[in-house]
Amino acid sequence: MTMPPDLAVIGGTGLYQLADLQDVETRQPGTPYGAPSGPVRIGTLAGHRVAFLARHGEGHSVPPHKVNYRANLAALQAVGATRVLALNTVGGITGRFGPRVLACPDQLIDYTWGRISTLCEEPGSEVLHVDFGDPYTPSLRARVIAAAQAAGVVLIDGGCYGATQGPRLETRAEIARMRRDGCDLVGMTGMPEAALARELRLEYACLAIVANWAAGAGPDPDEVITLEDVLANVAAASAGVPAIVGGVLAG
Repeated sequence: MTMPPDLAVIGGTGLYQLADLQDVETRQPGTPYGAPSGPVRIGTLAGHRVAFLARHGEGHSVPPHKVNYRANLAALQAVGATRVLALNTVGGITGRFGPRVLACPDQLIDYTWGRISTLCEEPGSEVLHVDFGDPYTPSLRARVIAAAQAAGVVLIDGGCYGATQGPRLETRAEIARMRRDGCDLVGMTGMPEAALARELRLEYACLAIVANWAAGAGPDPDEVITLEDVLANVAAASAGVPAIVGGVLAG
């Protein structure tokens, strides 16, 4: 019998596989919510079993507003995961959160719309009023932060993630509003993923990888964001991710 994974990792833009994952097997569990974004890859990292799922599909074919977040999380739960570390590629809004920074946010604001954002969608479903004051599981956040410190990986503890609809990037006025609202980071996939994890009783934390300055937020207000720059920054910033994941597993 295959051992269930000790941790599930969801990869975002530019992160379609988990480096150093060994002895990988592929699972394609069905869910009550339809098909997930792709197969679940389960392998060994630092002596522990880890599940990995590419949020946008392994060929980046699923835009953020079309991700079946319910199916993704249900698929990870179906293979036995109880903890989820979400890797989110984001833009930086405030000064500490520039390109190639890693952060573990502790708050979020949801600006998305029209997405299925709860397990209570179907008639007859149980109505769930989950406590979401702390959207990320404090104990798992603490493990992520401790793992980064032990591995010598620079990681910002805290910050507010603003989740926008996408797939387009935001206007300067939208980013200015988000700054006034208290957001430090902007991404397109933080919600409803975090809330659904809470409804499924999965521990959940976010490891945000800053790929670029958000519109008008950086030192060059006229900077044009290119996909090439984004992917290069993600590759550089994510170099420490396997060490963090390994530390979480060992903790």
